[in-house]
Amino acid sequence: MTQRLPQPILVISDGTGETAERVIRAALQQFRSHLVYIRTFRGVERDDQLVAVFRVAARQGAFVVSTLVSDDARARARALAEEHKVLYVDLIGKLLGELRVFLEAEPVQVPGLLHQTDDTYFRRIEAVEFTVKADDGKEPRMLRQADIILVGVSRTSKTPLSTFLAHKGFKVANVPIVLDRPLPKPIFEVDTRRVFALTIDPAALQSIRRSRLLAMGMQRMNYDDMAYILAELEYAEQLYRGHREWPVIDVTNKAVEETAATILGILDDRGLTGPTGDPSQL
Repeated sequence: MTQRLPQPILVISDGTGETAERVIRAALQQFRSHLVYIRTFRGVERDDQLVAVFRVAARQGAFVVSTLVSDDARARARALAEEHKVLYVDLIGKLLGELRVFLEAEPVQVPGLLHQTDDTYFRRIEAVEFTVKADDGKEPRMLRQADIILVGVSRTSKTPLSTFLAHKGFKVANVPIVLDRPLPKPIFEVDTRRVFALTIDPAALQSIRRSRLLAMGMQRMNYDDMAYILAELEYAEQLYRGHREWPVIDVTNKAVEETAATILGILDDRGLTGPTGDPSQL
């Protein structure tokens, strides 16, 4: 039986190419039985660079995807695709055109603006540094400065969720709930609209904890005992019932991105996500 080789997808960008890669990988989730490989050509601004990419695409029978912001570069890419008979998609051209009409303004056509080192960039760096320091309840005094506070028992994705949100520019603190141990006092002195409670199905939590112990080479203990888990979750529920203003989010079998979207949606409804158009919210 002949093994099918991965099909090539070439990404052309005058910036980092991250936008195109993410869109492609999201779309590829709908084609999991097909093997592909993605090759990204970054910082493509000269005509000779474009020509070289389309020559490679023609030779390999590749699919080409671009996020070129220059009108001239996009027109040239379309012409080269036709010349070399290459399947080509311009991910950003139509959007820029529609935004041009909607906003009644011309795009600046400057590559890499999403990743420039401006105030937004430094705010994200500050948020990540804050979140690392405030992880796992290490600095309760920092809770008052947090944009988002997560509470939940161990292994409810508090740390990865905090990190994901931090990269969007939010200062996140997370506080572990430990059976029969009170939460730190500062959490009751913060803006309650910024506190989010996490919960999870007991069986799913047990599976996660057992995998964690196995990975660490540790023997089974109360940590993954079902009776202990049920007691711990019941204790967390008691805390949540005492603070109805904290939205309770079930993270069972949810990706971090999905939980983050729920949190940001609630914050947005509450007017707490920052100024409209802030790139850190993307």
